[in-house]
Amino acid sequence: MSDLSPTAWVIRDRPLIWGSRTYLMGILNITPDSFSDGGQFLDPLAAQTQAHHLITHGTDILDIGGQSTRPGALDISETEELQRVIPVIESLRRHPDPRLAQAIISVDTTRAIVARAAHGAGADLVNDISGGTADPAMLATVADLGIPIILMHRRGTAATMQQLTDYDDLIGDIYRFLAQQLGAARAAGIAPHRIAIDPGLGFAKTYPQNLEILRHLSRFRSLGCPILVGPSRKSFIGWVLDQPDPQQRVWGTAATCCAAIAGGADGLRVHDGAEMYDVCRMADALWRSSRGDGVS
Repeated sequence: MSDLSPTAWVIRDRPLIWGSRTYLMGILNITPDSFSDGGQFLDPLAAQTQAHHLITHGTDILDIGGQSTRPGALDISETEELQRVIPVIESLRRHPDPRLAQAIISVDTTRAIVARAAHGAGADLVNDISGGTADPAMLATVADLGIPIILMHRRGTAATMQQLTDYDDLIGDIYRFLAQQLGAARAAGIAPHRIAIDPGLGFAKTYPQNLEILRHLSRFRSLGCPILVGPSRKSFIGWVLDQPDPQQRVWGTAATCCAAIAGGADGLRVHDGAEMYDVCRMADALWRSSRGDGVS
């Protein structure tokens, strides 16, 4: 792993020092139809309970989204997305447990209006799976808010992306898209040290292509940004393991998380926070130069 790490993010007085360890982003889907946990956390109380579980078991960031991004999912209205996401963010900020009230919160959205409203409710950063392409106002909005953004690679929409998996050069095409969107984000006024990238496992990718991305993840280090990877419970793991139930893909997820860390990932987006926290601690001891110097 390179000794040159991106500039740390400081959110709610907590530094995220990229390269020192792997940071965990815990998935909190406020949706009825997400591929793995759809409907489980639509109720704000259930969402709070899951947020508490994640935060108390090693998760660094809560990633809250109201729009399912599974292959084939249809877009919901802007109003419905706001009605799902904003009450949950507000309830966490009002929570009597300071660990929840001061948790770092990411809003998983492609809409600038949702990003602005979520920030007003207490969200700290934006996770845009379209890489800032779905809404022409997104990058300028994030720049105006002065918050970090994660730019992910995706082709098409959730409804069309799995018909858009033909690449001339898979890794090169993803790299060029991310480089292009990094440039667009900087041109919009987003500070370079507030941008992270995500190669988009499972988004307009075939099962073998996801494996190839993990094998070549280190290629993206030269973009100079923190790298987020989201392998959790995804269907390519089910394809390898012959496991149709996403909730039974924990061990496969653990293996992909190890591969991502070995390849230079700075953060992982996961469902199973407690389990992946231990995976990260062990993998960090193996692959990060600042760890692994103890005695047995």
